[in-house]
Amino acid sequence: MSQVSLRVRYLLQRARRLNLGNVTEFARQSQRVSRAPLPVIVADMLWCSVRYEMGFRDYAVWDVRTLNRRERATWMTHPKAIRLNNTLNGPDSAALLGDKPRFYRDFADMVGREWIDVEDATVEDVSTFLERHPRVLVKPARGEGGRGISAFDASEITDVAAWRARLIDEGGTLVEEILPQHERLSELYGGSVNTLRIITYRAPDDSFHVIASVLRIGNGGVVDNFAGGGMFTMLDDQGVARWAGVDKNSQVFERHPVTGVEIAGFAVPFYAEALAMVEQAARRLPSVPYVGWDVAITPSGPALIEANHNSSVFQMKPSVSGIRTGLLSRYRDAVGAGVLDRRG
Repeated sequence: MSQVSLRVRYLLQRARRLNLGNVTEFARQSQRVSRAPLPVIVADMLWCSVRYEMGFRDYAVWDVRTLNRRERATWMTHPKAIRLNNTLNGPDSAALLGDKPRFYRDFADMVGREWIDVEDATVEDVSTFLERHPRVLVKPARGEGGRGISAFDASEITDVAAWRARLIDEGGTLVEEILPQHERLSELYGGSVNTLRIITYRAPDDSFHVIASVLRIGNGGVVDNFAGGGMFTMLDDQGVARWAGVDKNSQVFERHPVTGVEIAGFAVPFYAEALAMVEQAARRLPSVPYVGWDVAITPSGPALIEANHNSSVFQMKPSVSGIRTGLLSRYRDAVGAGVLDRRG
């Protein structure tokens, strides 16, 4: 079957699986940078999903409607990132990185905080933990994207046994101390720990590549995740924010709306140390060469939050950066064109 026939068939399959609410939402986001009618934008979104292997959110967030054919071909996409994980990372990658207690044990020297899985602990163990840590985070022991994370003040937990039982029932059994954040990052936003997402690849020749480096910033919640209402900006090679922040709804923030701190030009402390730490961590994972590392910056240096075997993609909107090309070339330079350009 010809490439044209395959793409037409894929286009028809995508059309049958459309969630019209999501498509309309993303198309309306795209109208902020385009005067084209919604049906034209939807048709273009569908075409780009086939021609450039591009998700609908990718199309909206990266102002793809405004780009020409050559420019569109330079953008990394989430479907491509999923293929990188499936192709490059071993079948044990989800078990090694998705199981948080296992990850914390394997990287105990880098996580920098105390934690407890209440399912494997007694009520007395949990009580003692809460005595040491007056405020804690609760997470699912297995989960991604910041979902299911909440904060608790230990003083408000009057019945530890009942609280433990509720956590087990709801599946949020991982309790950990809240890392102290470097004062500069607290000045930017103190309601969450603002983290770095550093996407890396360790090649078969053992060379190490930093593909993208991102500063994620909370905005009203206890997590900084893009999906959880936070924003992001890209960092340069010295760990300095290049542009304003952007959230998942394509809102642009020159200054943080809570603190008023200007985002472009913000310098991340201990950035070189963070890069050195993730390189060291990457060499402990021979079967998982493609990783998105989440790193906090404490007053004394970097600490690992978690590692993602199926990292998201971060690139800056052309309407914010003024740059109309994406980061696909950086991924190709690191992993090779063959893996990215292969379909199926």
